[in-house]
Amino acid sequence: MTKPIHVVGGGLAGCEAAWQIARAGVPVVLHEMRPVKMTEAHIGENLAELVCSNSFRSDDWENNAVGLLHEEMRRCNSIIMRAGDAHKVPAGGALAVDRVAFSLAVQTALQANPLITIAREEVAGLPPAEWDNVVIATGPLTSMPLATAVQALTGEGALAFFDTIAPIVHKDSIDMTKAWFQSRYDKGDGADYINCPMDELQYRAFIDALMTGEKTSFKEWEKDTPYFEACLPIEVMAERGAETLRFGPMKPVGLTNPNTGHRAFAVVQLRQDNALGTLYNMVGFQTKLKHAEQTRIFKTIPGLENAQFARLGGLHRNTFINSPKLLDRELRLKLQPRLRFAGQMTGVEGYVESAAIGLLAGRFAAAERLDAAQTPPPRTTALGALLAHITGGADEKTFQPMNINYGLLPDLAPPPGVKGKDRGRAKKQNQSRRALADLDTWLGITRHAAAE
Repeated sequence: MTKPIHVVGGGLAGCEAAWQIARAGVPVVLHEMRPVKMTEAHIGENLAELVCSNSFRSDDWENNAVGLLHEEMRRCNSIIMRAGDAHKVPAGGALAVDRVAFSLAVQTALQANPLITIAREEVAGLPPAEWDNVVIATGPLTSMPLATAVQALTGEGALAFFDTIAPIVHKDSIDMTKAWFQSRYDKGDGADYINCPMDELQYRAFIDALMTGEKTSFKEWEKDTPYFEACLPIEVMAERGAETLRFGPMKPVGLTNPNTGHRAFAVVQLRQDNALGTLYNMVGFQTKLKHAEQTRIFKTIPGLENAQFARLGGLHRNTFINSPKLLDRELRLKLQPRLRFAGQMTGVEGYVESAAIGLLAGRFAAAERLDAAQTPPPRTTALGALLAHITGGADEKTFQPMNINYGLLPDLAPPPGVKGKDRGRAKKQNQSRRALADLDTWLGITRHAAAE
């Protein structure tokens, strides 16, 4: 007889929020407008579709903040992490997934839950007043009627940035007499990436082609929209200096070309994109080049001369609200507390970060419905640090999207006597162990993270 909570948006954040609400024993209606109304970037109608990369980034909880966030979400029974773990593909020390199998797993789990109702419809404007407990998780591609309604309610000018998509190549079209399998420093299984080498002349010509290639033009209202720094188009990186790519996604360190026995001048890496191993994603090659230009330029890469592209790169506008000004510590809109926000719309960046805020919004919404106390997670945890940043820790005047990083967690000194480069690693490991211990206390369980 409990009144349902409404979740608007069937992306990673919305699906995670719905899952957490149902796990608390509260009925939930998950509203997803696809396929009734499609977006500019989605290609299908499945819930939790991965639009850009298939990577959840590092899975190392001891030494990487996003890996720590993975582990915290696992301990919170995240559906996104459960599906990701079940459908992972080789990616060195990262967690990458078969995008189709992943989204189907999330959708199947939600469909099978008797407390979850999936409504395929657009919420065109603010949710009706009778919906007294709502999570808005419509992501970077929020429909215009809803975005306009939120802007009218808050009085805030829409903040926005551009997000870019990397191309995907059919593996059997890659020339493996020129390319080879290897992970940098032989991490993971040691051979999780396909590497296409370039000598200096090839690299210089490639940079010139990126600089002069025809790009997607912006509409007048888009021209002042900035890029998110962690997801820059490859040609924008090239514009920052001829060596930028060679010290970024095309860095050759940690790799030895078995065909020559030497390190290449630059390397293009491709990461497996599906469980069958038939599709590979061009790592760091987000682009705004026009499709014909992408095909022409990327086929100059050694090993990709005959490449067949399953998907070419793209560009879409991403919107988010000024969360530090507009949201309280439980992600409620201060002007209208029946509305919570989650996911990228709150100004977090990345699949895992978006799902993490969905996880918290779902828990907060369920606790409110059940009249139960739900304190925010400690700031010493990755979940708590991310939440604190977007709900007051960031400067509302300069607020920009943020990935999880150790700089958001309270400082912690490394063990005494540790010197040099080991100090930074030891400090991160201490922060990670403290985070998991504090998270376990918040969850009300006992677990010895350091022994796992």
